[in-house]
Amino acid sequence: MKFKPYPEIKSERLFLRQIKESDAKAILFLRSDKTVNTFIERPENRKTKNISDALEFIKEVDNNIESNQSIAWGITFISDPKLIGTICLWNFSQDNTTAEVGYDLNPKFQNKGIMSEALKKIIEYGFKDLNLDKIEAFTHIENENSKKLLVKNGFHFNENRKDLNNKSNIIFEIENVRH
Repeated sequence: MKFKPYPEIKSERLFLRQIKESDAKAILFLRSDKTVNTFIERPENRKTKNISDALEFIKEVDNNIESNQSIAWGITFISDPKLIGTICLWNFSQDNTTAEVGYDLNPKFQNKGIMSEALKKIIEYGFKDLNLDKIEAFTHIENENSKKLLVKNGFHFNENRKDLNNKSNIIFEIENVRH
C-alpha cells in the first residue's frame, strides 16, 4: 500500500482529509463521548482521556500512514473544515487484498446520510485505487445503525466468520465486483 501523496477525497457534501493536530479536541470528543463509543470496546491503554492522548492518537495515525499500515481520514463538510467524524482503512491482510473499515461520527450529524456518503467514497477508493478484493467491517451485534449503514452500502453479514478478539462483534463484508 502507498498512501503518498495523501489521498484527499471529495463527495457532494464532504471533504475527507488528513487528520491534523488542530483536530485534537474533535478527536478527544469522538474517542471519549459515551454516545459515540456505546458499542466500542477499547482496552484501557487505547482509550483517549485528554488532549495529550488525542495528540498521541493523531501521531500514531500519521505514523501508520507513513509506514503504509493504515489510512485515516477526517470527515468534514466541504463548506466547513471542522472535523465531525473519521473513517479509516486498516488491518490490511498480509497480501494487501483485504482491509477493515472503521468509522465514527459526532451524534449531532448522525442520521443525515453523512457516513453513508463517506463510506461510499472509501469503498470506491479501496477497490479502485488500492485494488482490494474485499473490505470488512466489524461491528457490535447490537449496533443497529452501523448494521443498517453497512447493508445499505452493499455489505453482507458473514455468519461463518467470528471476531476472535471480541465476541460482541459480527463481521460484514463487501467484495470488489470487478475481480
